[in-house]
Amino acid sequence: MIVLKPRFYFIGLLSLMALFSDAQNNFQHNVLSPVEEAEGWQLLFDGKSTSGWHLYNEGNIKSAWTVRNGELVCDPTIEKVERGDLISDSVFTNYDFSFEWKISEAGNSGVFINVQEAPEFPTAWTTGPEYQLLDNANMPKDYLIDGKHSAGCVYSLSPLLNQVQPKPAGEWNISRILQQNGVITFWLNGIETGHEDMKTDRWKQLIAGSKLGNFPSFGKAIQGKIAFQDWSKGVALRNIKIKEIK
Repeated sequence: MIVLKPRFYFIGLLSLMALFSDAQNNFQHNVLSPVEEAEGWQLLFDGKSTSGWHLYNEGNIKSAWTVRNGELVCDPTIEKVERGDLISDSVFTNYDFSFEWKISEAGNSGVFINVQEAPEFPTAWTTGPEYQLLDNANMPKDYLIDGKHSAGCVYSLSPLLNQVQPKPAGEWNISRILQQNGVITFWLNGIETGHEDMKTDRWKQLIAGSKLGNFPSFGKAIQGKIAFQDWSKGVALRNIKIKEIK
């Protein structure tokens, strides 16, 4: 057995830390691996532009949504532009959807699925269920008391399936949404946080018992567009990818 002297052990540890740091710095975001490509994943954000996305009910106009350092950012500092939710050009039905996000302190945003884009629907949230993006740590306690507003939940409809806290404001979280024939499952940082069947009476009752019940078309569709909610104090996303399920 070779026994390293403390000095050599320390040098070796520093070398390993340097290699790990280099690996992190060299990791490419917004790029699919060969395995992901073979599995059928598609990038929905190229890290360079907002191609494939537009402002809800406004089209491809200049907005607060921009690209910075490989991140899709809702920039609170941009002035004299339209503000609003950013929505996909494409419609999706059955899919596995993955993205990373970070939010400002006390931030409150979301990701909407099955959004129906039309003039009669003033905002994305009047039709599309929401995956909540939230800085839990800096929210009032009464806002989180029922679990229906916490990060990762099916917003305003059902509490978290399992307790999980998002990373602190400014740090990256990993989220996943799976939809199959109207059954949705949410995950936050690897923990399952939501599961609902949108074809059931339970789903209808959940909607009727919330403020979302005031919108007749909410939660009816099991296909539609994906939208990111405008947040005036800043939210960012990256590694946005989807695998459609046939």
